[in-house]
Amino acid sequence: MLTAILIIGGVLILGAVAFIGVRFALNAGMATGDIQDRLEEFAGRETPITLEELEMSQPFSERVLVPIISAIARSVTRFAPKQAMEKARRDLEMAGRPVKSAEMFMGIRGGMALVLLGLSFLILNLIGQGMLRAFVFSLLGGVIGFILPGVWLGSKIKQRQDEIIKSLPDALDLLVICVEAGLGFEGAMAKVAEKWDNELSRAFARVLQEIRLGKLRNDALREMEQNMGVPEMTSFVAAIIQATQFGVSIAKVLRIQSEQMRIQRRQRAEQKAQQAPIKMLFPMVFLIFPSLFVVLLGPAVLLLMDSGVIGQF
Repeated sequence: MLTAILIIGGVLILGAVAFIGVRFALNAGMATGDIQDRLEEFAGRETPITLEELEMSQPFSERVLVPIISAIARSVTRFAPKQAMEKARRDLEMAGRPVKSAEMFMGIRGGMALVLLGLSFLILNLIGQGMLRAFVFSLLGGVIGFILPGVWLGSKIKQRQDEIIKSLPDALDLLVICVEAGLGFEGAMAKVAEKWDNELSRAFARVLQEIRLGKLRNDALREMEQNMGVPEMTSFVAAIIQATQFGVSIAKVLRIQSEQMRIQRRQRAEQKAQQAPIKMLFPMVFLIFPSLFVVLLGPAVLLLMDSGVIGQF
């Protein structure tokens, strides 16, 4: 039993380390492979660049990791159900697109599964486990490797939604000020996108960009709230669309929405304050109380042992 627990723990640690390494490498590749930076680099050259130099100028992740993940992605997506691909695309949109595409994400999941499966099988053979046990735990490692990217993506979605919920009341206040000062709704959204740099401001900037490209404002707003999955944003977008359709003052609607968002934020803070004692109960029972018992009752137990009331251990 102890061996199985150690093996599972080792597989989890290996999976976490491998996934973090892949993510850091891909992030570094995307950061250093910016198109504008590369154009400026090539424009400043006096001598023509060769194909080999062009290839070697790319980061390691772009030259090695991305092609490998793309090849795995083509194999995985060929057998992946259509519903799974649609869910991956929707989750990536809700997470703010931390990965370029759903195909790339499925390739990361498949690559993680293969890496953990191979590492688990190799390690189990090296430590002398039986072939059947090595095969079973290797399959378990593959399943864990396939699940870990989904867990990470879920945490990114939750983190983005929390950031949007926290910044929404302040953004609505700024929208109210801008609209009452004479700006249109789109101009007010542009001010929010200009003044701040968070998930909500980037979503507003994307809506404005889609409107400039010809998409209707209501459709762009609906797509924005669908990509967020935040109930507060759903009610906000519905109120704006209804105000536009029925000719109601947008400034008045924004003020009402701002007041409601602040009330809801206060209620969430009160709810978290009420949940704090329950959340503190588990560390107190399992971490703090045992150490207190050792400190307080330890001398008494030693005195009783020396007095002969209880037997020696």
